[in-house]
Amino acid sequence: MSPAPIGVVFEDAELERSVRSGLDEVETGLRTAVRSDNEILDISARHLVDAGGKRFRPLLTLLSSHFGDPSAPEIITAGVVVELTHLATLYHDDVMDEAAVRRGAASANARWGNTVAILTGDFLFARASDLLADLGPAAVRLQARTFERLVAGQIRETVGPGDTNPITHYLQVLADKTGSLIATSAQFGAEFAHVDPSVVDVLRGFGEQIGVAFQISDDILDIASESTESGKTPGTDLREGIRTLPVLYALRSEDPDDARLRELVSGPLVDDSLHAEALELLRVSPAVTEARRTLQSYADASRALLAGLPARPARDALEALTDVVVARTS
Repeated sequence: MSPAPIGVVFEDAELERSVRSGLDEVETGLRTAVRSDNEILDISARHLVDAGGKRFRPLLTLLSSHFGDPSAPEIITAGVVVELTHLATLYHDDVMDEAAVRRGAASANARWGNTVAILTGDFLFARASDLLADLGPAAVRLQARTFERLVAGQIRETVGPGDTNPITHYLQVLADKTGSLIATSAQFGAEFAHVDPSVVDVLRGFGEQIGVAFQISDDILDIASESTESGKTPGTDLREGIRTLPVLYALRSEDPDDARLRELVSGPLVDDSLHAEALELLRVSPAVTEARRTLQSYADASRALLAGLPARPARDALEALTDVVVARTS
């Protein structure tokens, strides 16, 4: 048994061969989809594809298809669509966040400027839409509604919680910005494999729960990791004053022992020594432990949904995927 993308270990060799083959086809489809006759656009659109990535969304599309007929040709196209959509949002996110690095390389906006980065994201959305047209009106409608949630989540994040509980607000942002597209990834795979509608609903619910869990695990990795496993330098969100879940829990604390930490994480940390101090305090704080508990609660909800699925190797693989999402923060 060899590790699959993001460290999942398959117990079933036939499923592993099928998923690996499918991911290879998705990769080929991605590289075809991002080509352009415009030299700058061709280079900028390939930038994040070449940088790699976990391909979490196509993986979920492929695994979900194994509850039905995984040979349906629409499944690979759907996998390409969800990854193109994800990549497009990264170009736009990096502009809004003024990010300098993405997946260990200079971000598109840092390399070519905001205008090129925004237009590249638009180009990828256009290519995803072109592929969707071949999948039928129901797929187009689902993608449109998913994109609506992505935009709503981004606006919600930009405006801030207002009078809403900051943690409740943040978890809703994650559901909209991350969970919605991962849920759609699962739904696409299941529907094009002609899975029973009741199973499609379970897989969609699983996708949303595991999507939020995956983002929380990235939040924790940004604090706890000593490496660039999350695709960026540890503590990047902290330096930029982005209030991820561990920081929100730290700010909620009323413990006098956390007063210095609350002071430090209340805004951006440009000074290297203050950033290092905040990162060390946060790593040993109860806030990270609380964030891990929240991660575990989403993982438990994901597993509870999987219990309602037919007993197949694909269900075992989804359970292993859930374990990986939790274990990657250890």
